[in-house]
Amino acid sequence: MQVYRYQFKLMNKLADLVKNKPFVFTLYFGLSFFAVGKSVLLNHIHNNYFVYKYNFINVIHQHTIFGYQPQFQDLNHYGPVFALLMAPFALLPDGLGVILWVMFNAWILYKAIKALPITEYQCLAILLICAHELMTSSSNVEINPFIGALIILAYVFIRNEKDFWAALMIVAGAFIKLYPIAGLAFFFFSKNKPKFILSLLFWSVVLFLLPMAISSPSYIIQTYHDWYGDLLQKNMANIGPSLQDISAMGLIRNIFNYRQLSNITVIAPGIVLFALWYLRVKEYSTISYQLLLLASTLIFVIIFSSSSESPTYIIAVAGVGIWFMNLNRPVTGFEISLLVFALILTVMSPSDLFPRYIKMHYVVPYKLKALPVVLIWLKIIYETMFRKFDKIQPVAIETTV
Repeated sequence: MQVYRYQFKLMNKLADLVKNKPFVFTLYFGLSFFAVGKSVLLNHIHNNYFVYKYNFINVIHQHTIFGYQPQFQDLNHYGPVFALLMAPFALLPDGLGVILWVMFNAWILYKAIKALPITEYQCLAILLICAHELMTSSSNVEINPFIGALIILAYVFIRNEKDFWAALMIVAGAFIKLYPIAGLAFFFFSKNKPKFILSLLFWSVVLFLLPMAISSPSYIIQTYHDWYGDLLQKNMANIGPSLQDISAMGLIRNIFNYRQLSNITVIAPGIVLFALWYLRVKEYSTISYQLLLLASTLIFVIIFSSSSESPTYIIAVAGVGIWFMNLNRPVTGFEISLLVFALILTVMSPSDLFPRYIKMHYVVPYKLKALPVVLIWLKIIYETMFRKFDKIQPVAIETTV
């Protein structure tokens, strides 16, 4: 009990920080700007930026975008639609381009979270929870904040009865990195399902054809064929002693040294648990129930993907933030403990503030970064079955933690 009292006191003090908008925005945007600005000043721009840049350059010149690329000595795993997104940044000098790219990703995730049906306090708290994990992603100049934003915006647009734009978020994301196809989980929120389906078909055709405008039809068709083979090879390469597979499967494979574990053995039960959400039909219109599904979706696409690596977890951590700020108040000591566990092991473990010995000998080899998020996801599944939901969204929650 004494431990829980200290936890509640700590959370109440943190609540005062959350109310300070300049502090939250400085931390959220400032950490990412510092990470990318430092790399530019030291002339150590992360190689991921050149992977992205040359996706655009190679599509224009109709060179293969898959397989080993000598220009940046790495592999590209993004579809040709990504070339269109990267065009404005790739045309700039590298230093300016990479800074604007990183800040664009931070901004779009912020706008997506801000668009959620939540209070300003909840929004600021989620940004604060995401700030350090966003910096981890920004240090690697990753696209993951953008991908997470697409999933969130798919929900926001469907809820606002803008199915046409929701379909664009899902299809655009799927044509770039597949993850946002999980936005189809929000299908039952749509009040005009035929329009939503037609919009999905429309944008699928448009985005399939659009890269042909800067290359050629035959090249794009061949590129999609090559992309399928590339993703299959990547999935096989992820299973092993790599920096990827930070997932539920990776936890089992590495903790129990069970290398032959098939992904589907874990993913299939995960899909069944995820689908339990759809049993409570009467709650579909409840905002807190919808937000619970959104949090579950953001986490699901990461912990059940063998491609997940440390910078990918900004998507899952956004889900953790949405889950925590959507809980019934007052939160329990167990729920606070789960959040603290995630902030320490998931969020802080990649940083220099975390003990290096523990990180290199336990967290990295056993994929423990995934553990707190997996536990939170299981807690979410429990809530989808048994939690009681208020039909009216609370006006504010900052007074009681």
